[in-house]
Amino acid sequence: MNRFLDSLLQARDALFDHKLRTALSVLGITIGIAAVMAVSTISKGGNHVIYSELETFGLNSVWVYRDRHGENRGRTQRAGSGIVTRDFLRLQLEAEELGVRHMTPVVYPPGRWQASQSRRSSDAQVLGVGRDYPAIVNDELAEGRLFTSLDIRERRPVALVAPSIVERVLDDSREAAGQTIRLDGRRFMVIGVLASKSRDFLSSIGSAGGQNANDRVIIPYTTLQAMTGSKDIGNLQLEVERFDEAALVAERVKQRLLQRHPDGFSYSSETMASYIVTTNRILGGVAVIGIVAASISLLVGGMGIMNMMGTSVLERTREIGVRKAIGATERDILLQFLLEAGLISITGGILGLLIGGLASVALALVTGFPVMPSPLSIIGALVTSILVGVLSGYLPARRAARMKPVDALNTQ
Repeated sequence: MNRFLDSLLQARDALFDHKLRTALSVLGITIGIAAVMAVSTISKGGNHVIYSELETFGLNSVWVYRDRHGENRGRTQRAGSGIVTRDFLRLQLEAEELGVRHMTPVVYPPGRWQASQSRRSSDAQVLGVGRDYPAIVNDELAEGRLFTSLDIRERRPVALVAPSIVERVLDDSREAAGQTIRLDGRRFMVIGVLASKSRDFLSSIGSAGGQNANDRVIIPYTTLQAMTGSKDIGNLQLEVERFDEAALVAERVKQRLLQRHPDGFSYSSETMASYIVTTNRILGGVAVIGIVAASISLLVGGMGIMNMMGTSVLERTREIGVRKAIGATERDILLQFLLEAGLISITGGILGLLIGGLASVALALVTGFPVMPSPLSIIGALVTSILVGVLSGYLPARRAARMKPVDALNTQ
């Protein structure tokens, strides 16, 4: 232990004897670790933002709808959406067999309706949905209640509104729940206000499907069907029991629909699972490219340590010869030079973590991404810096350790 402490103190003194050279070597490791830390942290934060926004659609969601492009264009196409209320009710009874946890019809009004109250009005995205819709898309309530089976069955004129509609249309002097609004000229009672959802990032890259989650008015699908005089359903949205079976469940549902409508219709489906796989591939590729690019800085820092240690060995050849002549072993010489490289890399690693953390915070403030440096990434960065230092210093240290005392002492 005493021998190790002596070697550590000698390594420290040797580094202090060449402050500028040591500082430049430390700087190389610092920049490399800071770059790797910042890239990995921002990458993880970006993943968190994207997945939190994808959750607003339901991560286990499947959409099934009529595929007009897949139908025989040589035949007269049948009118309608290819999915009606009876289809939904039948599939709902078979949900467990199909592997479906929740299911809802989604009915769209013709055109974009206005939501109005007194003299205030605003365009709104109106959807007619079933009772399971909020559970599928992870909607939460800010106030009020959700739809009940009775609301659906009796076609009640009740509505759930999103925050933007509350701000632009409703009276802000009292609670939104209990107020009335008009949709296409018909009065609806607001029974609940949906919590705010963010799709800002997906919207910025054109992947939000043109939907503003905070601009919705949701009513029972049966009520909307009664207003339009149609039993058609725009699409079925499902939540599957198992994420990895989303495509299989979609095929099962399409087959059931084809059995019920064997002539004139074709069906298509989309799954959130397919979007997530694509997202993982893109984000993973971007993260790898970023870390590889940042690691080049770390490689340069390692080469700087190797160069410094090589120069140090040449300058201290006579010192090595003297130490060996008075009893120092190869192990002692090797340990001292490795400790010098290790001290440089540890110092650079700690500084790199600090600077990388500050850079991550600054980037998070600019991008809005949450800063989430995990303990594992911090430990990994520190271990990496130590390995880079030790590996970079090993060859010069081994060369110093293998010098013969006579040859070292005879060096001019």
